[in-house]
Amino acid sequence: MIKKITDYASVIRSKNSGPYELTLDIMFKDKTSYELWKKRNALTAGRIAALYGVAKSTVLKTVWFEPANAFKCTIKRPIPSGNFGEHDIYGAQQHAPLLNLTL
Repeated sequence: MIKKITDYASVIRSKNSGPYELTLDIMFKDKTSYELWKKRNALTAGRIAALYGVAKSTVLKTVWFEPANAFKCTIKRPIPSGNFGEHDIYGAQQHAPLLNLTL
């Protein structure tokens, strides 16, 4: 049975990491869920890039943070925050593609 990340995570969000970057956070419900996703190597720079339709080089950093059972990823913003054509100045609505992740 395929399960979505929302079955494992209590928080999935995005936010600014300065005007040129976005941070994506996934906080898992428990240690077991965290370890399962980490062990299966289900969150990689390549997978994040594919979800967002960008080059892998756009994914600047991925971090597994065990004390919080969390995964954090930083990507380049396609348009700097506040620039003409940019539609989410706070970066708070950019997590939606993560909601479709499955194991």
